Amino acid sequence: MRAVPPNRFVPGWIKVAPDSLLAASQSRGQPAWMEFIHVLWTMWVFVVPVFTPQGYNALWWALTALSYPLFLALYAGTLVLPSRWVAACATGMLVLCLALLRWYPSGMSYFVFGCVMLGAHRWRSGWHYAAVLLLANVCLVVLARSIGYPWSALVWLPVTTLVVGLIVHVERQRHHKDAALRLSQDEVRRLAATAERERIGRDLHDLLGHTLSLVALKADLAGRLLQRDPEAAQREIGELGQVARDALGQVRRAVTGIRAAGLAAELAAAKVLLQGEGIGLQVDVPAVAMPPEQETVLALCLREAVTNVHRHARASRVRVSLTGDARQWRLCVEDDGRGGVVRPGNGLDGMRERLQVLGGALRIEPAPGRGTRLLADLPHWQAGATTPPAHATRTDAPLS
Repeated sequence: MRAVPPNRFVPGWIKVAPDSLLAASQSRGQPAWMEFIHVLWTMWVFVVPVFTPQGYNALWWALTALSYPLFLALYAGTLVLPSRWVAACATGMLVLCLALLRWYPSGMSYFVFGCVMLGAHRWRSGWHYAAVLLLANVCLVVLARSIGYPWSALVWLPVTTLVVGLIVHVERQRHHKDAALRLSQDEVRRLAATAERERIGRDLHDLLGHTLSLVALKADLAGRLLQRDPEAAQREIGELGQVARDALGQVRRAVTGIRAAGLAAELAAAKVLLQGEGIGLQVDVPAVAMPPEQETVLALCLREAVTNVHRHARASRVRVSLTGDARQWRLCVEDDGRGGVVRPGNGLDGMRERLQVLGGALRIEPAPGRGTRLLADLPHWQAGATTPPAHATRTDAPLS
């Protein structure tokens, strides 16, 4: 679970439980005041006397002074106490309303808050929550009618509590599912990183174990031959140097493979990132063979482009395509977001620099209709090439 960040809005003496509503809200990046601001709706406690015959009499002031601080404490409890206490605090609001209903019509605002906060409890289904709301409203209406409340003062309560309560309940459940999804994604990434570290460890052990054993053997042999057969010792030392150079080349190739980012892996990561936010992803990337250096650059460009779409574009659909001909590869990332002027930043500058090193170029333009299109071009190398061809050194060639 993510750590709860400190918030100056919450006094230091209030301990926020890790599984509380406030902690869950803060883990999503929301400030604490966004949960407490709903207390402003209790203004109806102070407005109701305007519509009653008694008005702001001494009894109203006394009951307000006693009940309103208790209500605030119960509301704060639903936010900062462990989740198992939410239902108890919300029920306390309902009881507070029913106990004062005969003398205190303003307490119906407490009833509304209690019904809504009950939606934060972990109900088995929304139907169970709706049934509890209906039962609570029946109890209130029966008691109020027995006291003498008119229908006009009660008819709005069931509608308000059911509609607002169910909406808030559905929203809370969506946040729970999003948090569970984030945890599962974090776990998948952790397991993938662990598996990759283990694979790298095995590869390096297999790669260097035999070589280092051979180096040690030849070094010992050269040491024994150094006095009685200097020429043989010299040959062993020469072979020792060749073995070390071969091992260095193997390590460099292995590290290059470890550092390389593949298009397939980045497409899979893009699918998880975008579809987790409800953004559709259309992929048109054929299985092609290209030098690892080029594939890594295009994969990193794809990663940065998808990250920018996720953060800024407000898109509902993204299309990724890769095309190639005899001259160049072209990666296209197109979204249907808000578009507009794209300000260059560290991410885009890094993409452009990586492409230019290999003779490529980057272009960003408006997509047809709306949105943004990113085009990353690289000159076509032959598979297995280690240096770019002569025509790939131009970085200012116009893109068609």
